[in-house]
Amino acid sequence: MKIIIATHNKHKLQEMSRILSPMGYEVVTDRDLGIELTDAEENGKTFLDNARIKAESGCKESGLPCIADDSGLCVDALDGAPGVFSARYSGVHGDDDGNNKKLLSELDGVPTEKRTAHFACAICVSFPDGSEVTATGKCEGYIGYEKKGTNGFGYDPLFMVGDRSLAEMTAEEKDAISHRGNALKELQKILPIV
Repeated sequence: MKIIIATHNKHKLQEMSRILSPMGYEVVTDRDLGIELTDAEENGKTFLDNARIKAESGCKESGLPCIADDSGLCVDALDGAPGVFSARYSGVHGDDDGNNKKLLSELDGVPTEKRTAHFACAICVSFPDGSEVTATGKCEGYIGYEKKGTNGFGYDPLFMVGDRSLAEMTAEEKDAISHRGNALKELQKILPIV
Protein backbone atom coordinates (compact mmCIF):
# COMPACT_ATOMS: atom_id res chain seq x y z
CA MET A 1 0.00 0.00 0.00
CA LYS A 2 1.32 3.44 -0.90
CA ILE A 3 1.33 6.15 1.76
CA ILE A 4 2.19 9.70 0.75
CA ILE A 5 4.53 11.48 3.12
CA ALA A 6 3.53 15.08 3.69
CA THR A 7 7.04 16.47 3.43
CA HIS A 8 9.89 16.68 0.97
CA ASN A 9 12.42 16.09 3.73
CA LYS A 10 14.52 13.21 2.41
CA HIS A 11 15.77 12.31 5.91
CA LYS A 12 12.22 11.76 7.19
CA LEU A 13 11.31 9.84 4.04
CA GLN A 14 14.26 7.48 4.50
CA GLU A 15 13.61 7.01 8.21
CA MET A 16 9.90 6.28 7.77
CA SER A 17 10.57 4.00 4.79
CA ARG A 18 13.11 1.91 6.72
CA ILE A 19 10.64 1.29 9.51
CA LEU A 20 7.33 0.96 7.58
CA SER A 21 8.40 -0.95 4.46
CA PRO A 22 8.69 -4.30 6.31
CA MET A 23 4.97 -3.87 7.17
CA GLY A 24 4.04 -3.65 3.48
CA TYR A 25 3.84 0.14 3.20
CA GLU A 26 5.61 2.01 0.43
CA VAL A 27 6.24 5.55 1.61
CA VAL A 28 6.32 7.87 -1.40
CA THR A 29 6.34 11.60 -2.02
CA ASP A 30 3.69 13.44 -3.97
CA ARG A 31 6.30 14.07 -6.65
CA ASP A 32 6.88 10.30 -6.97
CA LEU A 33 3.22 10.09 -7.99
CA GLY A 34 3.38 13.07 -10.35
CA ILE A 35 1.24 15.35 -8.18
CA GLU A 36 2.01 18.31 -5.96
CA LEU A 37 0.39 18.70 -2.57
CA THR A 38 -0.23 22.11 -1.07
CA ASP A 39 1.98 22.82 1.94
CA ALA A 40 -0.45 22.92 4.86
CA GLU A 41 0.15 25.71 7.35
CA GLU A 42 1.51 24.27 10.59
CA ASN A 43 -0.41 26.51 12.97
CA GLY A 44 -1.22 23.96 15.68
CA LYS A 45 -0.27 24.39 19.30
CA THR A 46 1.11 20.86 19.68
CA PHE A 47 3.19 18.47 17.60
CA LEU A 48 0.12 16.25 17.14
CA ASP A 49 -1.97 19.22 15.94
CA ASN A 50 0.59 19.95 13.23
CA ALA A 51 0.98 16.30 12.20
CA ARG A 52 -2.79 15.96 11.91
CA ILE A 53 -3.14 19.18 9.87
CA LYS A 54 -0.55 17.98 7.34
CA ALA A 55 -1.81 14.38 7.12
CA GLU A 56 -5.47 15.35 6.71
CA SER A 57 -4.64 17.94 4.06
CA GLY A 58 -2.46 15.53 2.06
CA CYS A 59 -5.06 12.76 2.26
CA LYS A 60 -7.90 15.03 1.10
CA GLU A 61 -5.87 16.37 -1.82
CA SER A 62 -4.51 13.02 -3.01
CA GLY A 63 -7.26 10.59 -2.08
CA LEU A 64 -4.54 8.31 -0.66
CA PRO A 65 -3.40 7.56 2.88
CA CYS A 66 -1.03 10.28 4.04
CA ILE A 67 1.54 10.20 6.83
CA ALA A 68 2.91 13.30 8.50
CA ASP A 69 4.88 14.06 11.59
CA ASP A 70 5.84 17.08 13.56
CA SER A 71 8.69 17.01 15.95
CA GLY A 72 10.97 19.29 17.80
CA LEU A 73 13.40 19.92 20.55
CA CYS A 74 12.26 20.93 24.03
CA VAL A 75 15.00 22.35 26.27
CA ASP A 76 14.28 22.39 30.00
CA ALA A 77 16.42 25.48 30.75
CA LEU A 78 14.40 27.40 28.13
CA ASP A 79 11.01 26.34 29.53
CA GLY A 80 10.48 23.89 26.67
CA ALA A 81 11.60 26.18 23.84
CA PRO A 82 12.11 25.90 20.93
CA GLY A 83 9.19 23.47 21.31
CA VAL A 84 6.51 23.16 18.67
CA PHE A 85 8.11 25.81 16.49
CA SER A 86 11.64 24.39 16.66
CA ALA A 87 12.07 24.21 12.88
CA ARG A 88 11.35 27.93 12.72
CA TYR A 89 13.22 28.92 15.88
CA SER A 90 15.63 31.30 14.18
CA GLY A 91 12.77 32.89 12.24
CA VAL A 92 13.50 31.04 9.01
CA HIS A 93 12.08 27.55 8.40
CA GLY A 94 14.86 25.11 7.57
CA ASP A 95 17.70 27.35 8.78
CA ASP A 96 19.53 24.63 10.74
CA ASP A 97 22.66 26.73 11.18
CA GLY A 98 20.67 29.73 12.43
CA ASN A 99 18.62 27.55 14.79
CA ASN A 100 21.75 25.90 16.22
CA LYS A 101 23.54 29.23 16.72
CA LYS A 102 20.53 30.75 18.45
CA LEU A 103 20.15 27.75 20.76
CA LEU A 104 23.83 27.79 21.74
CA SER A 105 23.64 31.53 22.34
CA GLU A 106 20.60 31.17 24.60
CA LEU A 107 22.33 28.41 26.57
CA ASP A 108 25.60 30.32 26.94
CA GLY A 109 26.74 29.93 30.55
CA VAL A 110 24.18 27.22 31.37
CA PRO A 111 26.04 24.30 33.00
CA THR A 112 25.79 20.76 31.59
CA GLU A 113 23.51 19.48 34.35
CA LYS A 114 20.92 22.13 33.43
CA ARG A 115 21.08 21.55 29.64
CA THR A 116 18.66 18.62 29.75
CA ALA A 117 16.31 18.33 26.81
CA HIS A 118 14.19 15.92 24.84
CA PHE A 119 13.11 15.50 21.28
CA ALA A 120 9.38 14.83 20.88
CA CYS A 121 7.57 13.51 17.82
CA ALA A 122 3.92 13.00 16.88
CA ILE A 123 2.89 11.04 13.79
CA CYS A 124 -0.52 10.94 12.14
CA VAL A 125 -1.70 8.71 9.29
CA SER A 126 -4.96 9.87 7.70
CA PHE A 127 -6.96 7.47 5.56
CA PRO A 128 -9.45 8.33 2.78
CA ASP A 129 -12.35 6.92 4.84
CA GLY A 130 -11.76 9.65 7.46
CA SER A 131 -10.05 7.41 10.01
CA GLU A 132 -6.64 8.14 11.43
CA VAL A 133 -3.91 6.52 13.48
CA THR A 134 -1.57 8.53 15.72
CA ALA A 135 1.53 7.79 17.75
CA THR A 136 4.08 9.74 19.76
CA GLY A 137 7.69 9.21 20.80
CA LYS A 138 10.44 10.85 22.84
CA CYS A 139 14.20 10.78 23.11
CA GLU A 140 15.87 12.15 26.27
CA GLY A 141 19.27 13.81 26.26
CA TYR A 142 21.01 17.13 26.71
CA ILE A 143 22.41 19.97 24.61
CA GLY A 144 26.14 19.92 23.97
CA TYR A 145 28.41 22.94 23.65
CA GLU A 146 29.34 22.50 20.00
CA LYS A 147 28.16 20.63 16.94
CA LYS A 148 29.40 17.04 16.63
CA GLY A 149 28.91 14.67 13.72
CA THR A 150 27.58 14.94 10.19
CA ASN A 151 24.99 12.14 9.93
CA GLY A 152 22.03 14.24 10.93
CA PHE A 153 20.10 17.43 10.40
CA GLY A 154 18.40 20.09 12.49
CA TYR A 155 19.54 19.95 16.10
CA ASP A 156 21.03 16.44 15.74
CA PRO A 157 24.66 17.69 15.97
CA LEU A 158 23.91 19.42 19.32
CA PHE A 159 21.60 16.84 20.91
CA MET A 160 23.62 14.43 23.02
CA VAL A 161 22.52 10.98 24.15
CA GLY A 162 25.21 9.73 26.47
CA ASP A 163 28.55 10.85 25.06
CA ARG A 164 27.44 11.02 21.38
CA SER A 165 25.28 13.37 19.39
CA LEU A 166 22.47 12.00 17.22
CA ALA A 167 24.54 13.19 14.22
CA GLU A 168 27.40 10.89 15.26
CA MET A 169 25.17 7.81 15.11
CA THR A 170 24.46 5.58 12.13
CA ALA A 171 20.95 5.66 10.71
CA GLU A 172 20.17 2.34 12.37
CA GLU A 173 21.48 3.47 15.77
CA LYS A 174 19.43 6.64 15.53
CA ASP A 175 16.27 4.74 14.45
CA ALA A 176 16.61 2.62 17.59
CA ILE A 177 16.50 5.57 20.03
CA SER A 178 15.26 8.69 18.24
CA HIS A 179 11.96 10.41 18.93
CA ARG A 180 10.73 9.62 15.40
CA GLY A 181 12.00 6.06 15.61
CA ASN A 182 10.18 5.59 18.94
CA ALA A 183 6.98 7.10 17.52
CA LEU A 184 7.21 4.86 14.47
CA LYS A 185 7.65 1.81 16.73
CA GLU A 186 4.44 2.78 18.50
CA LEU A 187 2.77 3.31 15.12
CA GLN A 188 3.83 -0.21 14.06
CA LYS A 189 1.81 -1.63 16.98
CA ILE A 190 -1.45 -0.04 15.82
CA LEU A 191 -1.10 0.42 12.06
CA PRO A 192 -2.74 -2.42 10.11
CA ILE A 193 -0.22 -4.69 8.37
CA VAL A 194 -0.86 -4.89 4.61
